[in-house]
Amino acid sequence: MSYRSISVLTLVRGRQGHLDHLIAGLRTQTRPPDELVVAYMQDEAPRVPDDAPFLVRSIRVEGDALPLARARNLAAAAASGEIFAFLDVDCIPDPHFVQRADEAIAEEPGGVYLPEVRYLPAHAEGWLAPDRDEPDFDALNTHGERHPAKPDLSGCAVRPIADFGELWGLAFALSAENWRKTGGMDEDYVGYGAEETDFGRRLDRAGAKLFWLGGTICYHQHHTVHKPPLQHFESIVRNARLFRQRWGEWCMDYWLDDFTRRGLIARNDDGIEVLRTPTPGEIADTRQGPEVRFS
Repeated sequence: MSYRSISVLTLVRGRQGHLDHLIAGLRTQTRPPDELVVAYMQDEAPRVPDDAPFLVRSIRVEGDALPLARARNLAAAAASGEIFAFLDVDCIPDPHFVQRADEAIAEEPGGVYLPEVRYLPAHAEGWLAPDRDEPDFDALNTHGERHPAKPDLSGCAVRPIADFGELWGLAFALSAENWRKTGGMDEDYVGYGAEETDFGRRLDRAGAKLFWLGGTICYHQHHTVHKPPLQHFESIVRNARLFRQRWGEWCMDYWLDDFTRRGLIARNDDGIEVLRTPTPGEIADTRQGPEVRFS
């Protein structure tokens, strides 16, 4: 198999501790990445180590409204690798993540690959091994929990996915060529929601193939979630409308249905009518405790 350079790309707003753990996971890779590109959506660049066994480059993304699509596009534009491996800053990759992405794309260059993600509980002490600069993978394996809506990939190399709606922004890998065929992500989506689902449609339209990727696990570090995410009410409604304009159907139905039950919106084939915005008290009531790992 010929050598291909690999860029890992991540987005940061706050969460320095999570970034530290992601980098610690990248230090353990059986096939190290050639570089880590950090697109940061904050005033100050996050701290990155001087002694990483790969290049780390940081780029600033302007905008206060969580420009996730634009941040991914800027990270990709700055990346030099022939393979792009996107990781949310919350994720700790196991030692095989980069190698498995490389192996899978060598077999099917048109593929987009989603590794298994396991969610971790809140753990104030963090997940690094004592007196070491790498994750405690025994602890991660013990405490990580697979999302109930996602498949068990034990013993699986790759598994085709028919529905591009499964595209999961937490962790995915594809060739840089595949990324460029789509034109990247649609920067009209701003804030929480829909940009990944839209990107799945772009990949499908560009002739990509979607797969689950076995042989590796990414561990999602805990952060507080809201169920539903009422703190993102305005951007969810805006981005859902935009997705409807782009593709002729709705996305994020589970959240929109919840908003409807709460009397916040009315939705039909013609669009979404905002009846009222959630109150600060309603938003606070949706905040979940530390025992809740995923929404």
